[in-house]
Amino acid sequence: MSRPSATPGADLARELATTLRGDVRFGAAERTVYSHDASNYRHLPLGVVKPADLDDVRTALALCRQYRVPVVPRGAGTSIGGQAVGPGAVVLDFRRHLGAVLDVDPQRRTARVEPGAVLDDLQRAARPYGLRFGPDPSTHSRCTLGGMIGNDACGAHSLAWGRTADNVESLDLLLADGTELTVGGPLGPAERAALRELPGRAGALHRELQDFTDRNLAAIRRGMPELPRRTSGYPLDALLPERGHQLARALTGTEGTCALLLGATVRLVPEPAARVLVVAGYPDETAAADAVPALLPLRPLTAEGMAADLIAALLAAGPRPPALDRLPEGACWLFLEAGGDNAAEALDAARGLADAVRRERSATVAVVTDPGEQRQLWAVREAGAGIVTRLPAGAGDAGTGSGSGPASDLAAAEAGGPAGAGGVEAWPGWEDSAVPPERLGDYLRDLRALLRRHSLRGVPYGHFGEGCIHLRIDFPLAEPQGVLVFREFMEQAADLAVSYGGSLSGEHGDGQARAELLPRMYPPDIIGLFTEFKRIWDPENLLNPGTLVDPRPLDADLRQAGPVRELPLALPYEQDGGSLVRAVRRCVGVAACVDTATGVMCPSYMATGEERHSTRGRARLLAEMLRGEAVPDGWRSPEVREALDLCLGCKGCASDCPVHVDMATYRTEFLYQHYRHRPRPVAHYSMGWLPLWLRAVALAPAAANLVARSPVAGPLKRLGGIDPRRVVPVFPPETFTRWFRRHRAARPAPADARPVLLWPDTFSDHLQPSVLRSAVEVLEHLGFDVRLPSGPVCCGLTWYSSGQLGTARRVVRRSLRALDDAGLPADTPVVGLDPSCTATLREDVPRLLGAAGRPLAERTRTFAEFLDEYAPGAPLPRLPADAITQTHCHQHAVLGTAADRRVEARIGLRNRVLDSGCCGLAGSFGFEQGHFEVSEAIAERVLLPEVRAAAPDTVILADGFSCRTQISQLAEGRRALHLAELIAQSLREQRT
Repeated sequence: MSRPSATPGADLARELATTLRGDVRFGAAERTVYSHDASNYRHLPLGVVKPADLDDVRTALALCRQYRVPVVPRGAGTSIGGQAVGPGAVVLDFRRHLGAVLDVDPQRRTARVEPGAVLDDLQRAARPYGLRFGPDPSTHSRCTLGGMIGNDACGAHSLAWGRTADNVESLDLLLADGTELTVGGPLGPAERAALRELPGRAGALHRELQDFTDRNLAAIRRGMPELPRRTSGYPLDALLPERGHQLARALTGTEGTCALLLGATVRLVPEPAARVLVVAGYPDETAAADAVPALLPLRPLTAEGMAADLIAALLAAGPRPPALDRLPEGACWLFLEAGGDNAAEALDAARGLADAVRRERSATVAVVTDPGEQRQLWAVREAGAGIVTRLPAGAGDAGTGSGSGPASDLAAAEAGGPAGAGGVEAWPGWEDSAVPPERLGDYLRDLRALLRRHSLRGVPYGHFGEGCIHLRIDFPLAEPQGVLVFREFMEQAADLAVSYGGSLSGEHGDGQARAELLPRMYPPDIIGLFTEFKRIWDPENLLNPGTLVDPRPLDADLRQAGPVRELPLALPYEQDGGSLVRAVRRCVGVAACVDTATGVMCPSYMATGEERHSTRGRARLLAEMLRGEAVPDGWRSPEVREALDLCLGCKGCASDCPVHVDMATYRTEFLYQHYRHRPRPVAHYSMGWLPLWLRAVALAPAAANLVARSPVAGPLKRLGGIDPRRVVPVFPPETFTRWFRRHRAARPAPADARPVLLWPDTFSDHLQPSVLRSAVEVLEHLGFDVRLPSGPVCCGLTWYSSGQLGTARRVVRRSLRALDDAGLPADTPVVGLDPSCTATLREDVPRLLGAAGRPLAERTRTFAEFLDEYAPGAPLPRLPADAITQTHCHQHAVLGTAADRRVEARIGLRNRVLDSGCCGLAGSFGFEQGHFEVSEAIAERVLLPEVRAAAPDTVILADGFSCRTQISQLAEGRRALHLAELIAQSLREQRT
């Protein structure tokens, strides 16, 4: 397929680029990553503008108006209805540069924010004053206040503190014609009259709005249903005189269709000093829903519902959170949070809720006071939108807690039942309907029946206290007939919700997903008033057209229904039925990867702030590559190559992403296919083949050290694609394997010692043999017979991560032969010291070799895992010291750290695990030319400041060779130890 000859909108792009201070991106990569939000829809924009300041917003809007190009405002892009995408539009990304919390006024309990301010940033700014913003959607770590205002977001605590509309004091607006004004409310008659007299467009606007309201009082009063959760359509009832003509409230929830937000003043509420979580268990979701009305008079802060099929989906996707042990018996649970000014007051309120729950004979209850357990349980609820996008076998069946319903889903999951090839795909659409809370139980029964009639599955959960239900459904959207099923279900579901006096949307707004259905909820005169309201604000229909008024069809523009290019694959994708298309479709846009405050995912985004460098952005580019339209070059795509160039292969997304997008694997596939039968970057030969070069260096390490520190080192680095600022590690005079032969000859193992096979990974063997020697010292002290493979071994990671899969397979097969030739029983445990190598043996080798690689994966252990499993009662030296730990990202993602924490407790180490994510070196990544700045920025985010601030006698633990190298090269002389080195050092001190 040929590439476009010119950038669409080239004239507008040039004028924007020469005028604005911010970023102007009209290329294929940026258009692709902004063509999706968290909905089912795909719309390629004309271009993307990331304004640096409000003047950029004003200028960009004026130029778009001049060129008659529509404008779509965007925050974090987590809209589920399709409100943050628009065909042929210029997308204004407010999150990139306009995310400041400008002011917190504790006396007035207000805050001033820019439109791109992230909710969690506002919460952190308000916390020192004992305040918070009330609404808290599950995307709170990345959603923006502008997006929340656009969609009238709610969250779990809206039961206590209301929706966003209830917490907005004033909005600073920019209209499509360039007019600026601030709106608030409520207003009395005199204030409304004064607004009518304002000069120019502002006065005319107020006159039109007031006259519009006065003409239609009866229709608005009659046609807008009263619900705690009604976010469908325009909130025209906020204009009523008895509501105070609240223009800020009337604009909240208009989805960017009426005005652009330049800033907002929001109200804050007191943060409870203490909280206790009451978890109530019920036989099924309808019993839980039926119980809610009797609990609401006790004024819980939350009343969230979550059924066993959601837990089943969670367990099928990953490890079991320990806090699930706190769930009482049942098949559906209510999370009832109680708050107070102190722990005793909160506990008293919680006991009152628990007593009320027990009045229902079928109910069970648990009171959770531990903050850590509370956070774990809430994390399950917050991850729901991602968890239920893949339904394991049986989950979401239209039962109600017996037979094939939620209870049996959980039982199957607890028993380790199969989930199929990664589970059945489930999609938004009927995402957040709401009905009066007292009718929720009956609505859920009928909704399950409707799913059954269409042979569909879904997992309802959500805000039971306000009658709002989240639901992902396994619509077969990739099939032509499936689109018809989608439309038919959506129409019938809309009629069902309306028959209960409900709303199509109770939290996320309408967008393309539901706007077409608004005539099923509102009478024709109200639909006409929506059109007139939009025209008053935006007469030229420039702002987010087709979203609420004159909407696009709900079954058009579906991203799942597009063309698919059949491209060759080298890796199995066993969790996705062998399909890379299905694998990248895991990304549904919930955007946990753009949370920059915590976790491993996504280090490159944390450093650059560019959407295309996030896991989500890269998944969008791969999906478009497989579609073949905006990114037409397939495996040769320069856009995909550029985006993946800064992927560190940390695997954080495979564990931290709620839907387990595995970008490291997709990157390996792309590099293999992209460079197949083509010259590779020189670093693929220098760093990718490093195990071979290190074996050569081991023949003359002293000479290699002289060269590495001579004037010729600089040119050699450039020739090898290595950044000149990187220091080549010192090569030891003797490798570990050579030392071990001497050691074993001098000290034979006792005849009755249990054998253990030590994996001498390349980097520890050739660059830091002290780690392996320390492991031998500890294991022999514990009575084990340490053995090595019969010859050189390598996990193949350097070849695998650079996409040299043929070489990686040959290397691993040769290593397996060396293991077999060691003459040990097949169940002998294999201990790996470096987490990246150990993770490769456990996860990637089976992908390379299939069944032949699984036995090694099953018997591979980390050093801590081996001590914990095979020597649980063995005496270890006490080391009551302070320590900080940098967890290798592959250990975090693949291996886990529970055994490390148990071993540290055994030796008495006072350890603090850093929330630092990836160290930034990531094997060869930080050494390669073009990566140094990003590598350093990642390390400077948390790791390096923590290391520098640590006291001189604080132990720095880092099991990863990359992590230790990054610390030694960038942290001014601090040295990190492997756990094996720390224990061996303590043993030596005991002996002396």
